[in-house]
Amino acid sequence: MNLVDVTSLSPNTPNPSVPKEMRVHLVNPSDMSFGTAVITPRWLYVLAAATPEVFGDPVICDETLEQLDPSGIRKGDVVGIGIHTGNALRGYEVGRMAKERGAWVVYGGIHATLYPDEPVELGCADAVVKGDGDVVWTHALFDCLRGKPKKVYDGGRIEADQFLPARWDLMPADSYMWASVQTVRGCAKHCSFCSVWRTDGQKTRQRASDGVIREIVELRRKGFRFIALADDNFYPVTLTDLRLARQQGNEPRIAQLEADRAERFLLMQRLADLPKDMVFFTQITMEAAEDTEFLDAMRNANIKGALVGVEAVTAEGLKHVFKDFNYSGEGLVKQLQTFKEHGVHVLGSFIFGLPSDRPDTFEATAELAKKAGVTFAQFVMMTPFPGTVDFNKWEKIQEVDPEMVGGTPITRYWLIPASMRPKMFTPHPTMSADEIRERTQGVWDRFYDVRTIWERSNCVKSLKARLTFVLISRLYRQMYAKTGISTDSARKKNANWAARMLIKPCRMLFQAKPMPELQVPEPPPMARPSWVTAANSRVG
Repeated sequence: MNLVDVTSLSPNTPNPSVPKEMRVHLVNPSDMSFGTAVITPRWLYVLAAATPEVFGDPVICDETLEQLDPSGIRKGDVVGIGIHTGNALRGYEVGRMAKERGAWVVYGGIHATLYPDEPVELGCADAVVKGDGDVVWTHALFDCLRGKPKKVYDGGRIEADQFLPARWDLMPADSYMWASVQTVRGCAKHCSFCSVWRTDGQKTRQRASDGVIREIVELRRKGFRFIALADDNFYPVTLTDLRLARQQGNEPRIAQLEADRAERFLLMQRLADLPKDMVFFTQITMEAAEDTEFLDAMRNANIKGALVGVEAVTAEGLKHVFKDFNYSGEGLVKQLQTFKEHGVHVLGSFIFGLPSDRPDTFEATAELAKKAGVTFAQFVMMTPFPGTVDFNKWEKIQEVDPEMVGGTPITRYWLIPASMRPKMFTPHPTMSADEIRERTQGVWDRFYDVRTIWERSNCVKSLKARLTFVLISRLYRQMYAKTGISTDSARKKNANWAARMLIKPCRMLFQAKPMPELQVPEPPPMARPSWVTAANSRVG
């Protein structure tokens, strides 16, 4: 494999001039287009920022809005396609269309990082970018211009000071409910079902608050007041991390952890200085429930909600997914309630189909979510994603007697057409795939029943806010349950149509008056905040 290390390339390397007719296209593939999307696909606009000015502004196509029109692609253009496992098959279709038009085709994203040969074999790739694309994308573009792209560009894991702010000026108007800003990449955990810690690393790379705040202000100027902090884990330093470092007497480790924690609090302090109508949402681990100072800082920063990976409600299930740092049973209920008591609403994420699951697990999960006061929830069926511990175990088992679906190994399920693709890939010891699917759909239906949603809507005050809550809840169910668990193309098509009808009025509820005059608030004076001293005494 012909690799190129970006650290060996000089920015002063002579580059040929760019023909005026040459254009760069960036495509986010999707089989389903809703006309409006919930959250901006951040990578599209970051790679747009990484595209040198000499190439002009990239042509951006997000297929979750509308499908790509290949007629706009011309010979000699460069088409960048970002793929994860869920959209890889559509991504390869887009690549073949682009190659037929005579374009250079470059793939990137998590799936391309894990399987760099697959886009070449199936998607007509001229080049594949592995890892972070913020820096290496430039080199791939100029090599395509020279007519000599490398097979693989290894972008690696760049440091946080190299993260690029997105080109939000290229975003189509009135298309997204929420914008997205990233503050940290990587996660120190090692959950068996997650590939982030393998692709983005267990060393968290945390962006300084200055760049984050500038980007958020730019988005608020455009009328966005709902912002997703699109992080792998917004809580990268736990109290346990600090306590263990102190017990070990690891002074360099202690200093780094304290600095990272201080930067988190500084960011939240600066978020609190932004317009009070702004709402932030992020992703966080359950351990944050033990750190009530952190939760209070989130509330003060208007971080009103967080996706929390609950995964399982039993100790056996948590052990299976390498997440035994979570609580189960009543301890789990108490932790989830702690979030809400400190002003942070939880979007709980639960997995069904674990080997320890039994028919009563579904009922127990629904009851626990209700008892814990979870504001939103998602219930997903166990899927072994490439790059995860679960996938590697499954793949090894399949080597003995490989199962095929339409001539494709089931361990390459993302290459199986959706109409033929099983809903469950790994066999369960006591339940069939259909039973797990039906019971999972039943939990969705119960949690998002209109009456139940209305009861949960008392978390907001006004009648208008409660009606909005109901509408958003129904949309969430329609997009993520009905379009994801439907067993046939007809049901999925109907679910897609219904979601399109709901999503447009929902987007209008999230719109805000633009604030073009908004200025970036000054950072607070550099001082040792009281919460650092308190945290040190607590974990010492």
